[in-house]
Amino acid sequence: MSVAIKEESPASAESLGALSPLELQHAVTQFLYMEARLQDSHAYDEWEALWTEDAIYWVPANGHDIDPERQMSILYDNRSRIGVRIKQLKTGRRHTQTPRSELARIVSNVEIVSVVDNEVKVHANTMIFEDNLRAETVWATRNEYKLRYFDGAFRLAYKKVGLVNNHKPIFTLSFLV
Repeated sequence: MSVAIKEESPASAESLGALSPLELQHAVTQFLYMEARLQDSHAYDEWEALWTEDAIYWVPANGHDIDPERQMSILYDNRSRIGVRIKQLKTGRRHTQTPRSELARIVSNVEIVSVVDNEVKVHANTMIFEDNLRAETVWATRNEYKLRYFDGAFRLAYKKVGLVNNHKPIFTLSFLV
């Protein structure tokens, strides 16, 4: 399934400084909604295209303030590893995703924490409903993002997905969170 990414600059601004706080909030929220839609619809190539070359995608385990270089994480991917993860998902040979999970997520509590030059630090919460052959699961997350604005669009430079229950065993988390 191919999903087109709508390439519009926020309020046609050439820089983040040209946006009012309300315009920036709207543009950031719309970007996060689009990312959620791409994940839920398994639009892997389009989702992968959202990432910068120096990106970090991190899901900590056993707490939220761990050091991913020294302690175990559910995943800690750089840009190259994000690409490998996408290739694996697209093979159709991941038994936990055969058939693929049906996903629906709600993004809420979008808070702009800071804006420095062309980067926006954002916090948001997500509820992800997953339906598959095994069960129905609701995943709750507290996310941190660093969005980088260039060439008239936001890109993901950093995404930390803090599963609320990451202190418990996670049996199958085999989709994009």
